[in-house]
Amino acid sequence: MTGWVIIVDRQKDFPNADTPHKVITAREYLARPQLFNRRPKVINLARSFAYQSRGYYCSLLAEARGHRVMPTVESMLDLSERDLYAHAVPELEDAFNKQARKIGFAPAVETTLFFHFGEGFDPGFEKFGKLLFDWFRCPVLEVIVTPGEWMSIKRIQPRSHTRLDEIELGRFREALQRHTLGDWRSPRQRPALKYSLAVLYDPNETLAPSSRSSLKHFARVAEKHDIEVDLITRKQYHQLAEYDALFIRETTSIDNHTYRFARRAMQETMPVIDDPISMIRCTNKVYLKELLTSHGIAVPPTVIISSEDELDGAVDQLGLPIVVKIPDGSFSRGVHKVESKEKLVQIARELFKETDLLIAQKFMPTEFDWRVGVLGGRALFVCQYLMAKQHWQIVKHDTGGAPLEGGFKSCRLIDAPPEVIETGVQAARLIGDGLYGVDIKQTPDGVFVIEVNDNPNIEHGVEDAAEKEAVWAGIARWFLERLER
Repeated sequence: MTGWVIIVDRQKDFPNADTPHKVITAREYLARPQLFNRRPKVINLARSFAYQSRGYYCSLLAEARGHRVMPTVESMLDLSERDLYAHAVPELEDAFNKQARKIGFAPAVETTLFFHFGEGFDPGFEKFGKLLFDWFRCPVLEVIVTPGEWMSIKRIQPRSHTRLDEIELGRFREALQRHTLGDWRSPRQRPALKYSLAVLYDPNETLAPSSRSSLKHFARVAEKHDIEVDLITRKQYHQLAEYDALFIRETTSIDNHTYRFARRAMQETMPVIDDPISMIRCTNKVYLKELLTSHGIAVPPTVIISSEDELDGAVDQLGLPIVVKIPDGSFSRGVHKVESKEKLVQIARELFKETDLLIAQKFMPTEFDWRVGVLGGRALFVCQYLMAKQHWQIVKHDTGGAPLEGGFKSCRLIDAPPEVIETGVQAARLIGDGLYGVDIKQTPDGVFVIEVNDNPNIEHGVEDAAEKEAVWAGIARWFLERLER
């Protein structure tokens, strides 16, 4: 059986008897797993999602059976208490208030609004509805807002369609029809290959982790491993669940859509690079410093700075010149080399406008940085990145135009210094099982890990220049192994 499966408590609970989808009761779904010989798409419309209810067990067993289910148990638990979804409220409130002002929505009393598959009562809330659905994939969500110049979200909770009035039930029926008709490719459009891999990229990104041409090369390699690669953009979030796995190839951040894509993929039990936990760990250099040093991995002498009062102590401890970083910079952004205390104070004051903590490190001059690519706990490639011309970093941003990058030298894994490879692998394994780029400085005093990137560059003809197709084949095999577990 393929296509959509609708789970209800009783057959009469489903609002459309003429549906082309398979409608079964929660009792049937729990008792008859043999009904399904392929991976169906399941919408759980049980009346209750409370812990250990039938609705809860339907989603729990759906995940165990490898079925793509909405809502997931994770979403049910997230929505069970406000404290568990509080992290999403600020972004949702901001989007809600912006759109409410545009359409003149200003209730005088506490108001309950319903969103069905991300669709609300007013088209003016389209963006908010999609964002809400991005966070919580649930058929019907009840949002309670309190009045005021700034409207706050008091509560978000699932709502059974059986408890909707006639007007809302009509909206639910229409939204359900649109969702099941438009959210998935039809069987005729399914790939001929065994698995489909969505590759998220931004065609307009200046310093993308992989160019479009490199991703096309990867697609040709992946095809040999029975994986079809589709390049998708942030606008295709709603299509993500139709794929079997996700590979993120644009610069990641936990405060933009890349994190939401990764989180959604995890909710759908899809293999994903980069996974949300790796993003959280790698994008913060304060965390990395603590993690690496606590496991005995050498890093440049480092001081965490929380106020201007600590700048003199950092200089006394590290000397000058000194390197100052924001915790979550990427591609050499937010990294400054300062030669004097006066310049340090100036830079720190500017950076403290963005962050509460700064990182100061001893300046370690080298002609190049090593980058060890690690995948699944094993070295994938190794490369040397040369410093940009007349600059101390591999990327120079303040050029008045496009960023200036230094050259590169790729070498075979067996030809690289063993201590560089070993240190890179050891550092990456502390983060997780995904794909990482470990930046290392090699000095007369030993090797030092500068940072671990969750979204390392892999460019055809650069990182793969020495290992050739083995780099891309390794990535394809990583996905294949996890898809077939």
